[in-house]
Amino acid sequence: MATRNERQRATAGRAVGRTADAASAVKAARRPQVRLPGLVAWEGGELEPDGDYDGLEFADLDLAGQEGVGARFMDCALRRCALDEAGLAKARVLDSLLDGVRGVGTDLSGASLRDVELLEPRLGGVQLHGAVLERVLVRGGKIDYLNLRSARLKDVVFEGCVLVEPDFGGAVLERVEFRGCVVRGADFTGARMTDVDLREASELGIARGVEALAGAVISPAQLFELAPALAAQLGVRVVG
Repeated sequence: MATRNERQRATAGRAVGRTADAASAVKAARRPQVRLPGLVAWEGGELEPDGDYDGLEFADLDLAGQEGVGARFMDCALRRCALDEAGLAKARVLDSLLDGVRGVGTDLSGASLRDVELLEPRLGGVQLHGAVLERVLVRGGKIDYLNLRSARLKDVVFEGCVLVEPDFGGAVLERVEFRGCVVRGADFTGARMTDVDLREASELGIARGVEALAGAVISPAQLFELAPALAAQLGVRVVG
């Protein structure tokens, strides 16, 4: 029969275990639930600043260089469209699907994306600085030089995609997940994180801002890989 001291130690051990489990828990991101209505094909020519687009399908269109500053897209689908240098600053994209879009230099600075699925994109130099992303799924594809400086991300999932040198400088991230994706040369300088889950990133490379990972969760293997950067941040010299 266990002694009183043994029972007390066992109880204390279970309490410590529960506390550790609670501390390591990460709140999961809420994914978008995009259910599009019957869509009407867009036949209106070029986009317009402050345009209002509702229940439309943009398919296989060249929207390069078009100006849709401040436009609103509600219950829309953009499929296989070219968005090179498209001006969509301060646009609002709501309950919409972007599938197979491609382009370089798309300007979505200050835009709002809520309940959006971005599937298999091929994008480079996308400007999303100062944007607000809420319940957004990015699945598959590749995005080079994604600019999310000073953006706000809440309930955002990057899944199975490749992000090359994404810039999260000064961004606020809450319930953001990186699942099965490749992250190379990320900049997290000055970012603020809450419930950011990096454990399932298949590759995690951080060029700057490793000190901003407070509020993120990483795996033991990732900790080992990031050890040199963490040591350098702390001013610790590792000598063999």
